[in-house]
Amino acid sequence: VQLVESGGGLVQPGGWLLLSCAASGFPFSSSTMVWVRQAPGKGLEWVSGIYSDGRVYYADSVKGRFTISRDNAKNTVRLQMFSLKPEDTAVYYCAIGLGATIGPKGQGTQVTVST
Repeated sequence: VQLVESGGGLVQPGGWLLLSCAASGFPFSSSTMVWVRQAPGKGLEWVSGIYSDGRVYYADSVKGRFTISRDNAKNTVRLQMFSLKPEDTAVYYCAIGLGATIGPKGQGTQVTVST
């Protein structure tokens, strides 16, 4: 299993970023994919997920601001983030969703929201 995240960076409050995750080594199209994040000094926080059938779900803290999508032809899952807030600052990981837990995740991409 390999998951490689990209697209993080430094952005001002109110800005936007597009995170991507390239997946390989497992049956991507039949897998639930999730994005989780870890802020400094805190534990992993679930952010969003997308089922193999395209159904999506979001944490309340990002609902209406973030959009998850997948491209099964390219084995890619994306997280479009708008109206970013300082509290969105974290390392973002994509991972395989396994019901109430997650499977392997990537190395992460840093998102910093600051003036």
